[in-house]
Amino acid sequence: MVTAYCVKCGKTDKENGKNKPMKNAAINQTARGGYMAKGQCPDCGTTMCSIMSKVNAEKAIADGNATKAY
Repeated sequence: MVTAYCVKCGKTDKENGKNKPMKNAAINQTARGGYMAKGQCPDCGTTMCSIMSKVNAEKAIADGNATKAY
């Protein structure tokens, strides 16, 4: 599960603390070669982003928690 903090609504996940799971997470590759997950907040629908390592990005894609968008 890919998690991130929503800057707009600021609501936290009651079970896991500050970050909450993204809806429709997609892994993108940045211009510098890093990896970033972009998805929607389950509460307010705004775009959420999370910077991640290559290992975590590939694991999220392999587990089916995110789609590959690069």
